[in-house]
Amino acid sequence: MLAGYGFLTSPAAADMLADTSAAINPGAMILVGAVGGMCAFAVTVAVSLVRHRKQSAQVTAALEKEKSDLKFRVDRLEAMLNTDEQRVIVWTGNGAVPQIWGILPEKSGVPRPPAQLLAFGSWLTTKCAGDLERHLDMLFRSGEAFSATLKTRTGTYVEALGRTTGGAVVLRLRDLTGERQMQAELAARNAGLSGELHMLHSLLDAMPAPAWQRDAEGNLIWANAAYAEAVEMHDAERAVQEKATFLDAAARTAMAVQRTEDGRFSARIPIVASGERRVFEVTDVNASVGGAGIAVDISDLEQAKKELGRAEEYHGRTLDQLAAAVAIYGSDRKLQFYNAAFRQLWDLDESLLESHPEDGAVLDALRAARKLPEQADYRVWRNKMLESYQSLEARENWWHLPDGRTLRVIANPHPQGGVTYIYENFTERLDLESRYNALARVQGETLDNLSEAVAVFGSDGRLRLWNPAFGQIWKLEEDKLAELPHVNEVVSACTLSEIEEEAWKQLVGNVTGLLDNRTHKVSRLERRNGDVLDYATVPLPDGGTLVTFVDVTDSVNVERALLEKNEALQQADQIKNAFIQHVSYELRSPLTNIIGFAQLLADPKFGDLSEKQSEYADYIQSSSSALLAIINDILDLATLDAGIMELDLGEVDVASTVSAAVEGLKDRIAEAKISLRTHVPDDIGVIVADERRLRQVLFNLIANAVRYSEENGVVDVSCNRDDDTVTFVVQDHGYGIPAEILTQVFNRFVGHDTGSRRQGAGLGLAIVKSFVELHGGTVDIQSAEGKGTTVTCVFPSRPELADQVAAE
Repeated sequence: MLAGYGFLTSPAAADMLADTSAAINPGAMILVGAVGGMCAFAVTVAVSLVRHRKQSAQVTAALEKEKSDLKFRVDRLEAMLNTDEQRVIVWTGNGAVPQIWGILPEKSGVPRPPAQLLAFGSWLTTKCAGDLERHLDMLFRSGEAFSATLKTRTGTYVEALGRTTGGAVVLRLRDLTGERQMQAELAARNAGLSGELHMLHSLLDAMPAPAWQRDAEGNLIWANAAYAEAVEMHDAERAVQEKATFLDAAARTAMAVQRTEDGRFSARIPIVASGERRVFEVTDVNASVGGAGIAVDISDLEQAKKELGRAEEYHGRTLDQLAAAVAIYGSDRKLQFYNAAFRQLWDLDESLLESHPEDGAVLDALRAARKLPEQADYRVWRNKMLESYQSLEARENWWHLPDGRTLRVIANPHPQGGVTYIYENFTERLDLESRYNALARVQGETLDNLSEAVAVFGSDGRLRLWNPAFGQIWKLEEDKLAELPHVNEVVSACTLSEIEEEAWKQLVGNVTGLLDNRTHKVSRLERRNGDVLDYATVPLPDGGTLVTFVDVTDSVNVERALLEKNEALQQADQIKNAFIQHVSYELRSPLTNIIGFAQLLADPKFGDLSEKQSEYADYIQSSSSALLAIINDILDLATLDAGIMELDLGEVDVASTVSAAVEGLKDRIAEAKISLRTHVPDDIGVIVADERRLRQVLFNLIANAVRYSEENGVVDVSCNRDDDTVTFVVQDHGYGIPAEILTQVFNRFVGHDTGSRRQGAGLGLAIVKSFVELHGGTVDIQSAEGKGTTVTCVFPSRPELADQVAAE
């Protein structure tokens, strides 16, 4: 500082300092130095300050000039922005209010107020506002510029350009007019159509139904995934490249023939898809620019329709089998279905029913035919009946028809509309109820007047029903029974003997038992007073038990007397059989001797006899032979009665047996002048039987036919074979058998006169019937007086049947 003022710059001062330096101490020297440095620093700063002020004035003048130029340029740019038809929005910092320049005409649809302008959703379409917000967000975050055409709510288009410059975000909005407007509209329309087409393709691609698109030349240009799967391609692009055809030649021909004038085709076509033959609903349209089609698989629908048709047919047949009349009306109140019982119940004209009449029309037709209940106000009644269509629950009505029938009518509304009517004829049921009630009263009166004691015990063992005879037979008071006592109480109230107590124990067990297989049980009780009671327990369906007591004392006494008489008769019959058998055996031996000696007398080797003696010898032989046959028959019958007759079964030639039987009667046939005709097939074969007994049956049948035939008559013997039987038929054309005797001809010792001929012993047909039945066969006889008799014998031909019969 001192230097600045000139104190230390002169040589005198220096000399003075030098002279005095020796006399100054070091502290003073330091102080003097510090002061001198401070003075030098101050001088330097002052010089610099002056120089800086000069430079600052120059810079300030330059900046003022630049500022003036810039302001002029900004004003000129703002003027230019405000004169051009555009709006510029500039954001210069986060949260700062943007600056807006420029104007647009009102017809552009862009609002002028800044607040409304920045609310993009208020003047842009929802999609465009969202797109602009998204572009601006990307511009703020990453500086990504954009250019977009936006549609306003007034239908105009605005061009939006977004850029960043100098750290600021600039959005410029320009109105599109003229060709640019048309281009924007076309671009928007193209974008919309492209979006719609893409959306439509995406939708079709997600559908399971094959869909396709063709160009104007008919070439496939697009297909969905279902199309590729149907033609067995990996993907749709591959199907388009290889032009894979979904429709076969027949389908394409039908499409070409059946396509309408406006280019549409729709039909159900069977097509092989994915290796399976299925039914598709094919819809195809054709235009000058190309064509498109879709095929919906309706195989399941067709199957469901068939199943529904079959179910409806089955339900119809089922309803036709119902006794109740059924009529179904649709939501339009028209008749849709009726069963046979409905048609039969009302007897309406079938043409009326087939015309699907309305419910009210059917009621009117029934009223005109006087088949509805008589009503004081038919219109009100009719409207009430038709209220079922608005009802939510089924309604029940009773119709008492003029012809005396009573119907229960149930109107059941459908959830989807319509009503199902069920007409149940209760006439018979009501009649049955009336008759049942009358019958119950009659049965009650009948039970009360029965001599048998009847009591019904319930499933709990308590008395439910009884008649006076029950109280009388067990000496029970009516008041006691009216209390419906338990069966044990009933037993306690009776004075019983030991045998009666045992019987009641069984009854109590049957009444109170819990057995699953409850059965009817009957037994007999002898009381100590000598009365005999038959008692029975009958299980009832409701779990109860019916107990009956019948006084059979008189019947038992009569039965015992009859049993004693029967035993006596059986003993007498045994004595008779023993006598006949014994006498037969005793007569057979001398009769054999008589026949033998008569044959010896007639033999010329033992001497000649006179003509009269020979005649007598022949009479002895014929009479003895007839008597021997009778005795043999009696012995056979006795053997059959004793149950010891056995058949000697074996294969028997049917033709030979018939011939042998005829041969044995040859003399008798010739004597009676009878013509015998046999009808035996050559392939009649064999039968398993006792040959001797079979021949005996045929012998007796032919002998009877000869005996009851007129002179010069005809006897027919025939036989035939079925599957497992052989039938023998012997027919004569003689006197016939009276009707009163025909039912007894198979009994023993039954015969009838034949004019001048001798009546037989009446054992032939009895022997025949016994032997045929012993073989397991059957015998049938048919006869008419004056027309002859036919006897039919049927024998089983199979060996196992014959063996079974023999074993029995």
